[in-house]
Amino acid sequence: MNDKDFSKEKIDNVIDKLLYSYPAKVSKNRKEHMLVRDCSQDKQQIKANTRTVPGIITNRGCCYAGCKGVVLGPLRDMVHIVHGPIGCSYYAWGTRRHKGKPKEGEQNYLPYSFSTDMQEKDIVFGGEKKLKQAIKEAVEIFNPKNIAICSTCPVGLIGDDINSVAAEAEKEYGITIFATSCEGYKGVSQSGGHHIANNALMKHVIGSNNDFVAPKYSINILGEYNIGGDEWEISRILSKIGYNIIARMTGNGTTEELRNAHKADLNLVQCHRSINYIAEMIEKKYGTPWLKVNFIGIEATVRTLRDMAKFFDDPEILSRTEEVIKEELEDIREDVEYYRGQCAGKTAFLFVGGSRAHHYQGLYKEIGIETVLAGYEFAHRDDYEGRHVIPDIQIDADNRNIEDLDVQKDPQNYRIVIPPQRREKLEQEIPLNNYAGMINEMKDGSVVIDDLNHYETEELIRILKPDVFGSGIKDKYIAQKMGIFSKQMHSYDYGGPYAGFKGAVNFARDIAMGIHTPTWSYLVPPWKKEPSLEGEVSYIPESVEQ
Repeated sequence: MNDKDFSKEKIDNVIDKLLYSYPAKVSKNRKEHMLVRDCSQDKQQIKANTRTVPGIITNRGCCYAGCKGVVLGPLRDMVHIVHGPIGCSYYAWGTRRHKGKPKEGEQNYLPYSFSTDMQEKDIVFGGEKKLKQAIKEAVEIFNPKNIAICSTCPVGLIGDDINSVAAEAEKEYGITIFATSCEGYKGVSQSGGHHIANNALMKHVIGSNNDFVAPKYSINILGEYNIGGDEWEISRILSKIGYNIIARMTGNGTTEELRNAHKADLNLVQCHRSINYIAEMIEKKYGTPWLKVNFIGIEATVRTLRDMAKFFDDPEILSRTEEVIKEELEDIREDVEYYRGQCAGKTAFLFVGGSRAHHYQGLYKEIGIETVLAGYEFAHRDDYEGRHVIPDIQIDADNRNIEDLDVQKDPQNYRIVIPPQRREKLEQEIPLNNYAGMINEMKDGSVVIDDLNHYETEELIRILKPDVFGSGIKDKYIAQKMGIFSKQMHSYDYGGPYAGFKGAVNFARDIAMGIHTPTWSYLVPPWKKEPSLEGEVSYIPESVEQ
């Protein structure tokens, strides 16, 4: 077993040392973003969703990245025109591995990157004409049914009216065209972009096909982006049980599917942060309840499937759920036992966006790895502490910068899916319309840090020496240069799927290989071989010294 010291005294000393290195004002700020899990306390509060201290190297993304790169980008039947410099478009295209399989005859634009490629003259004189021309070319060349326009920082600064351009083009071409003002500087992180994208889909797409009739056991999968094929594995299991998936938001999803989403009986919320807005709005407008789910890890997947069966309360679904669980567990039992033997006693850091820093702790535990530190890049307090704290979260200028849609009951399509009395009972048994947050499931003495930065990452790795660092794209290289195996968990590097039962085996195999490869111990950063700075001390006159 691992002989590393993770006592409360050791952890407290580590936190104190981190804070001591900061100027007093910064130390006070960062202290509010850190805590050590103490299960004896009824309430532990952490600060989140606030601006990063200027000068600190953060690992966050921007508002545009959250809107186009995360939520809208995976829709495969939509042309996504990025109105801005070409670098912004490239950043949000082809890097996140949100895979998609088009059906026969279906439009698929995932392989393409569309941009207005704004130059200096466009920023000086305005880019609306260029955007109109880009829409015209997209329609003539690709004949899409749906176009989304995403703006980047320069557009917000010069004031191009992209919404008017979109409205005029929609009228001219007779297809769905909408714009999202998701300039990178809006909000404090990519979280603001998630909210903007949710609003756009709710305003322009969801509920636009009232002729659709949903079959029995109909569900939507929300906040699942098919990274490395996760959605394919989740859908395989759900279809095997007998569920009918109406729409995927948005991994392997389409705009045409989303038009029918309001007809489903239940919404499954995987990534709480990126999609909780739309789950709330759909329930308020159409009456569809949502269930917090987790398909990462074996126990979590089993628990989610049983929660779903309990919601539908149908003997056929209940029986089939248990049959599928038994079959799937038997298929992976030997592999999981083998990899648990390979990984037992190891420790991990988890600093990932979305809900992954929470979800993957269970999967690590199942293969014998203890998570000693976890945090999010762009979470809000409810992601850490649970949704019960939402009424207590203070609204600041950054939050007000993002439109908050006021949706009302749809008089034609609103329905009560389950009777109020049964709903009240279910809320006591399953996470229906609720998320308890990450902190509540963490081990006593583990560390929680919001918006972990470069300096803190390096110091914590040096002191606590984890065996694996589950990270984002930018911060993985810190760990690798320090000789620590880093698993990139935003787009899985070249791995996946990691969801569901078979995905758990894939993950266990990749982690075991990474931990036991000798490569990391051979890495020696160049600054350990030779000084990065060279100089000499000159003679200082006595008068100067005084």
